[in-house]
Amino acid sequence: MKNILQEFKQFAVKGNMIDMAVGIVIGGAFGTIVKSLVDDVMMPIVSGILTVPDFSNLFVILKGTGEVFTSVEKAREAGAAVLAYGSFINAFISFLIVSWALFLVVKAVNRIKQSFETPAEEAPKGPSELDILSEIRDVLKNK
Repeated sequence: MKNILQEFKQFAVKGNMIDMAVGIVIGGAFGTIVKSLVDDVMMPIVSGILTVPDFSNLFVILKGTGEVFTSVEKAREAGAAVLAYGSFINAFISFLIVSWALFLVVKAVNRIKQSFETPAEEAPKGPSELDILSEIRDVLKNK
């Protein structure tokens, strides 16, 4: 039992665990920013171009009472089976934006890593091994 606790302690305080926790917190904050970007900036532009006032309110009643509903929430409250494809469109656009942003971040990090990994300019090369051996042979011959 003591061995398991010791292993868990080593696992929990490793740098990887802390890095992962920081990544999750930053990811949550990033998700909030992206949601605002999609809901408050992108969707009004797309909605204006496509003349649809609000994507999140696009839905189809699959099974209902015959009433006409003005929002997904009202239809669900009334017990209707709703296919809310507008919410899916919003989620898909959010996914594309997050994917693009992460792609750019990873690309930048890889570029930075590559700049550190590229070897510095090599020093000018001296004579080859064959040249040195030939010189030694010539010196020994002359003695």
